[in-house]
Amino acid sequence: MIKAYAAQEAHGEFAPFEYDPGPLGAHDVEISVAHCGVCHSDMSMWENEWGIASFPFVGGHEVAGTIAAVGSHVTGLKVGDRVGLGWQSGYCNHCMQCLGGNQNLCPDQQPTIIGHHGGFADRVRAQETAVIRIPDQMELRDAGPLLCGGITVFNPFVQFGIRPTDHVAVIGIGGLGHLALQFARAWGCEVTAFTSESKMDEAREMGAHHCVNSRDADAIAGAKGRFDLVLSTVAVKMDWNAIMETLKPQGRLHMVGITPEPLDVGAFPLVAGQRSISGSPVGAPATLNTMMEFAARHGISPVTEHFPMSRINDAFAHLEDGKARYRIVLDNA
Repeated sequence: MIKAYAAQEAHGEFAPFEYDPGPLGAHDVEISVAHCGVCHSDMSMWENEWGIASFPFVGGHEVAGTIAAVGSHVTGLKVGDRVGLGWQSGYCNHCMQCLGGNQNLCPDQQPTIIGHHGGFADRVRAQETAVIRIPDQMELRDAGPLLCGGITVFNPFVQFGIRPTDHVAVIGIGGLGHLALQFARAWGCEVTAFTSESKMDEAREMGAHHCVNSRDADAIAGAKGRFDLVLSTVAVKMDWNAIMETLKPQGRLHMVGITPEPLDVGAFPLVAGQRSISGSPVGAPATLNTMMEFAARHGISPVTEHFPMSRINDAFAHLEDGKARYRIVLDNA
């Protein structure tokens, strides 16, 4: 039996919950969960904000732990290996996306917390393909948030061939943005943070060379034509036409935060400057492994607050109140 914490209804209290996962699949592994991050997506699923949650709901898709058991056909992992599990816990492995190395775009992917019990538990199961090794030099307690928040902001650097000479701006210095600043700085880019005045000192400590007040229209206008990439991590409406003006010709506005309203962008700045708007989810296993190696090499880690797994309800209240700085992690004793 797997011992977990589950909510029985949308926005319901998490309480101890046990379930029988059945026989371990031939290509699956079972992970002993040491730490599990609490992502904003966990809260959205818990609240059934997207209308796709099922109950009892066991969230948790930023897992760090060790392999406890392996299926009969597992060849790349063994009991005791330090591993992590992110948003996706399995793929079809035969569609064109999977065969092309883009498993994160697999139409038949198995999300870790949709139709599947996640890592708010003592153990969690996943397909071997979706499980990522954690480098020895990385603290296990720091690894979990990289597997969702980290890969979400790292993936665009790989997908769009961002160069060390590029000027990169990050909008929003929160759970995603504080990691994006670190990655962009270590990548070699000139980095600008779009944030509030109150967070500018922190943004500089995390890697920003420059800061722009994201609430000041004149400050944004003053950055006209500066950036090769603007990476938006926020889920709020902004003056996207003003943001587009901060791009160089052939620059890109890339969305990893999901705004509640459609983007209102004029066609002229797109066409005249040959600019682009794009978006992306988490990354494929190969990109995840690359990110972990890069993070370990450059000492990149999330800023975290830790709660015992037994205090999961306190952790969710802390996140819901907007007090997280910047990622919450639940620890199994």
